[in-house]
Amino acid sequence: MSTSSVHNLSLSSGDTVFYREAGSPSNPTILLLHGFPTSSHQYRNLIPILATKYHVLAPDLPGFGFTVPAKDYVYTFDNLAKTISTWLKELPNSPSKYAIYIFDYGAPTGLRLALENPSAITAIISQNGNAYTDGLGAAWAPVQQYWTTGADKDRASIQGLVSFTTTKWQYTDGVPDPSIIQPETYTLDQALLDRPGNSEIQLDLFYDYRHNVEMYPKFQEYFRKSQVPLLAVWGSNDKFFIPAGAEAFKKDLPKAEVHMLETGHFALESNLRDISKLMLAFLEKQKL
Repeated sequence: MSTSSVHNLSLSSGDTVFYREAGSPSNPTILLLHGFPTSSHQYRNLIPILATKYHVLAPDLPGFGFTVPAKDYVYTFDNLAKTISTWLKELPNSPSKYAIYIFDYGAPTGLRLALENPSAITAIISQNGNAYTDGLGAAWAPVQQYWTTGADKDRASIQGLVSFTTTKWQYTDGVPDPSIIQPETYTLDQALLDRPGNSEIQLDLFYDYRHNVEMYPKFQEYFRKSQVPLLAVWGSNDKFFIPAGAEAFKKDLPKAEVHMLETGHFALESNLRDISKLMLAFLEKQKL
């Protein structure tokens, strides 16, 4: 089984992107985009499975993991996507085409890449990676209140979303047997969230997420026009991105494959075998 290597690439933008890579660059590329509050570490177990047949790339988004943005970096999803786009172009073995695995924050990031260069995207695997208002669960309510007002008191009310209690809850909630969740997952995430200034970065991104919702119609138009092959594998007990978001893909992509798994938000932690098996079968079907 292939092992992954880790790298830091300094970009022309002044950002330094940390990423994991495995598999031969001569094979089809899969780009793994993580979500909140984690990093490319979430793919540590999936990478070696995919790398037997694919070239796998998994960067840390700015504000997460070990990527170091420029000092004047402004944390918006537009800028996260711009950073990843620049990184892709400046990689030593820059892929001209690639499939994207989108999860949580990786969804609006990856779908911006698709809008920028639709012909580059060979397929999409969405694991609780939302693109429809149908998929926004009740857990978003306090964040949506902050979107509406922009008030300091509403910003303060969501401070708990970057706490250890919430980070652990995101991993364990909805998992039939929480004892299978490895503690280093949420512990590492929290250690990185607790870095000086990082909580404010995360609150800025929560506020900016409203612009992702505004872009949902553009993402959906891309689906309709491209008919990109899409596999949705969803933790059905996710409180943030609920199952209706997975089913909604079929409105614009009638051939989309949708699978529900009895687990929570971080489905890879409990259902790695299920997800990897579905992925490999789906990619083979697309002749990738």
